[in-house]
Amino acid sequence: MKTNTKYTGYIGTYTKGNSKGIYSFKLDVEAAIISDIKEVAQMENPTYLNISKNNHYLYAVNKKGEVGGVSSFSIDPVTHELTTINSQMLPGSSPCHVSVDSSGKLLFSANYHKGTVESYLIDSVDGSIRPPSSVVQHEGHGPDPRQEKPHVHFAGVTPDEKFLAVVDLGIDALITYEIAKDGKMAEKSRLNVSAGSGPRHLTFHQNQKIAYLMTEFSSEVIVLEYNERDGSFLVVQTISTLPDNFAENNQGSAIHISRDGLFVYAGNRGHNSIAVFGVDQDTGTLHFVEHVSTAGDWPRDFEIDPSGKFIVASNQNSSNLVLFARDQETGRLTLLQSDVEIPDPVCVKFLHY
Repeated sequence: MKTNTKYTGYIGTYTKGNSKGIYSFKLDVEAAIISDIKEVAQMENPTYLNISKNNHYLYAVNKKGEVGGVSSFSIDPVTHELTTINSQMLPGSSPCHVSVDSSGKLLFSANYHKGTVESYLIDSVDGSIRPPSSVVQHEGHGPDPRQEKPHVHFAGVTPDEKFLAVVDLGIDALITYEIAKDGKMAEKSRLNVSAGSGPRHLTFHQNQKIAYLMTEFSSEVIVLEYNERDGSFLVVQTISTLPDNFAENNQGSAIHISRDGLFVYAGNRGHNSIAVFGVDQDTGTLHFVEHVSTAGDWPRDFEIDPSGKFIVASNQNSSNLVLFARDQETGRLTLLQSDVEIPDPVCVKFLHY
């Protein structure tokens, strides 16, 4: 690795307190430190971000008064500053998740409050977002009081990009949609998980045959077998992200897998930890490795850096970023830095390297 390598990352936030919008930071790999925190875009509640594979554009969920939607920014190739391109807004609450396919032609948003998933075409010339191609309304509810209606929490393409995998916390379902070139979506398959578990986020193994579903209410990782022929999923294993003796409030948050597919990391809000799991390379099943404190309150998200040697986590309620060293052989984490102040941080994303 080159000396003085610095990776650029971005933080999405809630702006209900001192935050003004989106922030950037540098991770100095050689010094093993986070630095150069700066505000790069002012907007209301950009709680989730995603970056195009070519690093040309950043997309954020957005709220403006009584409307919510998604916004597009160009990324300066040298300074990594953001310049607003455009927004697409719809009546009602803003989405909670945004993703983009590898071609940079399609964008998807998940709306927790409205129980909808939206698709958008992206202009190939300037990265602007066109009006919605499709808006799908979910129906139903679950047994938990917080499941009074659908709450779509995640929408992302499958690794083969044949389908869109949509996670609905309100109805305990993982729904697969076929995607047409014009962005139109049609339901293809549905997996109903345990009632009241509250599925939240999904990540795929590099072999494209296994996926890991994080639940918010039951604080579990559900290991799934993915069928690329019809987009269906089959439950292989369910494993808790919490210690057996922990009985206080906890809400599962983010889930990510190392690039080599050897380790899965899952966030616990309440227990305020990251649970580390090893991956069986034959079956994709998980075994517990350790819990690591996030040195703060309510770890909403985290990201493995491009080198694979570090994890940056965001503690929403204590308004701090945390840097961990990651042992690539054992998966274990070591706390390096916990005093990086960013108000109400939620989402962590690195540029692609």
